[in-house]
Amino acid sequence: MSSEQIQSLLAGPSIDQANSKAALFFNSKYHTLEDLAQLDGEVAQSRSRRDELQATLELSQSNVNALLEETRAAAEEYRLAAQELSLQRHALADELSTLTRNLVSSLSDADGQPTLLEDIETMHRNLKELNHVRSYVQVIEYALRLSAAAVEQISTPPLTITESSISNYKELYHFAARVSDACSEVEGDGKQSVNLVNFLEKLRDKTWSDIKSTFTTTLLSVAEKLKWPMPMTYFSSPEEDRHAFERAFRNLLELQILWTVSFGALVLPLSMRFKYHFEGTRQTNQLHKPEWYFTHVLNLVNDHRSFMETVVQQLISPTKYNSINAWHEFTLLLLPLPSRKLRRTIPSLLSHPSLLAHTIYQALSFDAALTEEEFTISDTSAGLLDDNDWEGVVQVILGKKEWFDAWIEGEKRFTEDQFHDIIGASDAWQIADDEDSRDSLIEREMQTTNSARRIAALRTRFLLSVQLPILQLYHGRMSSSLDAFETLSSALVRSVPGGLGVSIGTKDHTSVNVDTQALTSGVAGVQRLCKALLSARYIELSMETWGEQLFFLELWTEINARPSLRARAQAHPLLPDPSGNERDISETTIFDVLTAQYRKLFDRAHDVIVQHVCIEVESSLKAHISAMISNPNPDAHIAVSQTLLAPIALLSTHLAYIRSTVPVTSLTSLYRRIATRLSEHIMQRQILYRGNVSLTEAKYIHAECELWVETSHGALAGALGGGRNRVESPWSKLLEAGRLIAAEGDSWTKAVDSTFGTAVSEGDWETHIVDVTGYSELSREEVGRILRRRTQ
Repeated sequence: MSSEQIQSLLAGPSIDQANSKAALFFNSKYHTLEDLAQLDGEVAQSRSRRDELQATLELSQSNVNALLEETRAAAEEYRLAAQELSLQRHALADELSTLTRNLVSSLSDADGQPTLLEDIETMHRNLKELNHVRSYVQVIEYALRLSAAAVEQISTPPLTITESSISNYKELYHFAARVSDACSEVEGDGKQSVNLVNFLEKLRDKTWSDIKSTFTTTLLSVAEKLKWPMPMTYFSSPEEDRHAFERAFRNLLELQILWTVSFGALVLPLSMRFKYHFEGTRQTNQLHKPEWYFTHVLNLVNDHRSFMETVVQQLISPTKYNSINAWHEFTLLLLPLPSRKLRRTIPSLLSHPSLLAHTIYQALSFDAALTEEEFTISDTSAGLLDDNDWEGVVQVILGKKEWFDAWIEGEKRFTEDQFHDIIGASDAWQIADDEDSRDSLIEREMQTTNSARRIAALRTRFLLSVQLPILQLYHGRMSSSLDAFETLSSALVRSVPGGLGVSIGTKDHTSVNVDTQALTSGVAGVQRLCKALLSARYIELSMETWGEQLFFLELWTEINARPSLRARAQAHPLLPDPSGNERDISETTIFDVLTAQYRKLFDRAHDVIVQHVCIEVESSLKAHISAMISNPNPDAHIAVSQTLLAPIALLSTHLAYIRSTVPVTSLTSLYRRIATRLSEHIMQRQILYRGNVSLTEAKYIHAECELWVETSHGALAGALGGGRNRVESPWSKLLEAGRLIAAEGDSWTKAVDSTFGTAVSEGDWETHIVDVTGYSELSREEVGRILRRRTQ
């Protein structure tokens, strides 16, 4: 309802309208005076209706008033609600504006605050990091509990070694390994993972050290009763003390068998004494006296040798490490003492060339002394893991380029200074009248000066003290390598694979077998041998060149000329015997002895390579010879047997590597010897001692013979020069035998008639064989034996 309608309804009655309606009513109702008689009734009726309408009006007015009150009240409520909504609208507008500003990232405005989303992300990252920290701490807490439990478990009497007594440590070890594997798979958080792994590994090692310390302390306490580390008479000690020592040593040895091999417990007090005397403030710690600590270590080695070889060796023998030499192992564990001392002192000696040279000389003497005592690491724990030879403590110095260069430079300056001192001496150019030198051949014919004599003496001292010992040590190392190679590749190892394998205990109480055959088989074995061959040949040629140089020719002449130098040369095992005879002097050089040793070493490496390649190919060929497949159809294509592929490929691989490594002269000799031996072996096994063969089998044998030559030709790739003939030459007997046994028709008849015919001369027979095979390397008797192998 509109407001106009409401106002119309609320307005009072219109008098004019009422009068108009009344007039219309009377005019329509009363037409005559008689009709007015009814007026009273109409009036009464109208008054009654008025009263009714008045009552209705009052009621309506009352209702209208009530409705107006309600409407006013509702309108007031709506007004108040509208005001409240207006205020809320303004508040929402303000909040919306704030939120809008908060949605702007702090990265887009340097002065802005982080957005709500950024705050949530930051809190999420913090929560994630806290979870990581909790996990990190839980891992550390668990590892620490395992460590403490492991030490407590092993320390509980009685002190014995069993699997159960180290169960907590094994759990710690495997737990650290699992954490390490898990962290290695995670990318991105590398630093934290590495720190955790490092902590666990250090904790694991410290725990193991504490466990060992428990048994080490027990062993040392009972060893002190036997007066260790002083030299002792073990069997004169009380029996109770000896039994206690043996029990403690066996416990520690059992612990070592489970995890490692070491005599560190017995070496520990010796190491402490070494530190006390030579790494502290004692008067015995002198940089210019390296011989003191070298002699000290040598004395320890010799003083305790008897104890190690008798008592300790007997304790080791019943274990699976009975191949360990107790004295060598003990000596090996003492070597870090002088090595550590050298590493600490050499930097201080670099500015003092004379002290550096003296230290190197003493180190060489120390190594030579141990070598004379037949010390080696091949039967020690180090030898089980590495087949390399002991390089000596001098390698600590010479193996570091900076120190080695400093020594060479110092020696050069020292020699130059001595040279200038000799030349600058007042009597440098005076004629020497030494009575000893007057007796020599050269001095009787020609006198010399003092400076010449002194220069010769200077060169001689350097040669005898430095150069020759280094060459001898290098020779010894290569010779030992060949010894080890021949031992590991012996017939026993080949016949019993793994029989001499080394079984090494691991930290999870499992065994790792080191297959020594893998070190010497295949191309890896040839690589090792070729290195020895090339090294020996290079040093041999170098010394031949040095010996012909004017410097060394004059030095050797001077040594032969002077009795004093000649006596030193005669006492030196690496120098030729100087006779003083002019003819002998001209026929020898100063390096003849060492050159001969290196030449023998080269020849030995040459022989071992030939033997190694041939044995491997022959061994691989056994399966083919024993299971050779014959082709029943003489017209069929001759297919290569699968069993022949392995030896063929092996020979090709060996020859290809040798071709790519050694010079042509050595390659020619090696190939000729390898091919000749294999040719003889195959001819005997496939033809001479095979029994009778059919023509089909003979053709197959002939195809194999040709295949060996083709394989060699392909592997050598023309490196020999001279074309195919040089490749075929070592195989000539095998080729001749193969072509003879597979001959057919006129060729077969001609070979048989000329061989078994009595009227054929030797010269004619050779001509006929050459016509049939192209070769005449086999004797008539051998050809006859081959022809008899054919069933026809």
